[in-house]
Amino acid sequence: MSRKRTKRTAPRRAARGRLTRRAFLLGAGAAAGAGLVWASRSQSKAQPTAPQQASPGEYRAAWISYIELQGMDYTSADAFRASAAAMMDHCAALGLNTVIVQVRPFGDALYPSALFPWSHLCTGVQGQDPGFDPLDTLIAEAHSRGLSLEGWINPYRLRGSASQPAQLCPASLASTHPEWVVTVADGVYLNPAIPEAAAYVVDGVAELVSRYAVDGVHFDDYFYPTTDPSIDAAQFAASGAQDLDAWRRQNVTALVKAAHDAVKAQDPTLRFGVSPQGNPDNDVHQQYSDVYGWLAAEGEDAVVDYLCPQLYWGYGYTLSGGSERFAYPNILAEWLAMPRGSAALYIGLGAYRIGDGDGGANPDSTAQWSTGQALARQVDELRAQGAGGYALYRYGSLFANSAWAQLAQAECQALQAANSAAEVV
Repeated sequence: MSRKRTKRTAPRRAARGRLTRRAFLLGAGAAAGAGLVWASRSQSKAQPTAPQQASPGEYRAAWISYIELQGMDYTSADAFRASAAAMMDHCAALGLNTVIVQVRPFGDALYPSALFPWSHLCTGVQGQDPGFDPLDTLIAEAHSRGLSLEGWINPYRLRGSASQPAQLCPASLASTHPEWVVTVADGVYLNPAIPEAAAYVVDGVAELVSRYAVDGVHFDDYFYPTTDPSIDAAQFAASGAQDLDAWRRQNVTALVKAAHDAVKAQDPTLRFGVSPQGNPDNDVHQQYSDVYGWLAAEGEDAVVDYLCPQLYWGYGYTLSGGSERFAYPNILAEWLAMPRGSAALYIGLGAYRIGDGDGGANPDSTAQWSTGQALARQVDELRAQGAGGYALYRYGSLFANSAWAQLAQAECQALQAANSAAEVV
């Protein structure tokens, strides 16, 4: 997500009287899905239980990114379970009801997949089997604490930098389908203009929801890796289209719509959402994400169940030119004023700003992030303006913040109090 370049309502319940895919997985387990036989190596001590929402009507989430995941203990299934249990305990105690876990960060997977190699986060080597199923454990530990778990996927990224991951394995799409790939600086990405690459991503979404009792699928804001017209010049010329920006937005929307439909085809009660950048101009003209159209769509044309834009600025945030467009209450109001069809709107909050500030030209750009209650104040604001909930980026900024440990603890206490107060209203 863009935050890493420096990155609701409660989940819908299954209709009564109908056994959904998710209910079957939770109650009986499954060894096969979508006509494919899967090798089950789950080492869970108990089947995941259905989530019990901590706050019906409000979405309260934390992003658990590859940064947190790479610091977990993969030496054994029991060691990983212990670290996952502690993580979910923290989230539940904060009053959250959802965790968004980055299960496919670099064209690889935190679970055994027929389409993607094992993530290097598990063993340090991409493609190497850790000997157990981390995602199965994460789901079990989340559900046993009443937390929903959404599988967070970066759809196009195969490599983010020279060290993430340091070495791509032979099973990476960069090796098996080099014709689908573009390189931008040290990054390696699937080309959004290649329909076969997009279809492969959608197949991966279908695999995930057919095999695991996730409560939804979540895409981050990485779509087109660059505005450089050379990366898809051949495809654009062959398309006959005249407007490059509009054509690129169509490519991204086609992928997002297909992923949404794949999730719904498996189980209509599952959720599909996207977390775009907080600046809608960047979404439309740099990432080629039609956030306006996605929010306004509904019915058979629905593209997402929710958007969760990353509003990582503080009160009074000012650009060097004097604009206060992105000051938190202003940009919040701008997003909430956008026409909406069936999509919900949640707000991404920048926990990683704690202590460090948001870089604004306003004199209190750092000080207001050092109060110990900056995030709770923003939660109060989004509730007052009518947003459907929020997500915190990221877990480690609150619970593993060595630079600002006392501030992070104070922020957690303030958030917990804000959530507890909302429960009794």
